[in-house]
Amino acid sequence: MTDAIRLLIRLIVSAIVLMVTAAIVPGFRSLGFTQALLAAIAIAAVSYLIETIMGKNVSPYGRGVVSFIVSAVVIYMVQFLVPGLSVSVFGAILGALVIGIIDLFVPTTLR
Repeated sequence: MTDAIRLLIRLIVSAIVLMVTAAIVPGFRSLGFTQALLAAIAIAAVSYLIETIMGKNVSPYGRGVVSFIVSAVVIYMVQFLVPGLSVSVFGAILGALVIGIIDLFVPTTLR
């Protein structure tokens, strides 16, 4: 499978995870697929920037408390980049938790 196809699959899975998260987490405005896909792209871009600047251990894809906090901050920041996405601080924290749990069963990163 080519890298472009893998990236596309990863973004689609991430968008679906965001849609599920928005449906079950209070403080997350419901997302359509296009908005979720844009949010997944924005989250991936912001996460890449954070990982590049601060290292792999601080990235949202790392494990631990710091990564959880970074994930919540990234989710909250992305609402300012994606039209239609609205997340409260509490929603971002719960969203990071739900996405972390979903990622245990349906990984959104290629390992």
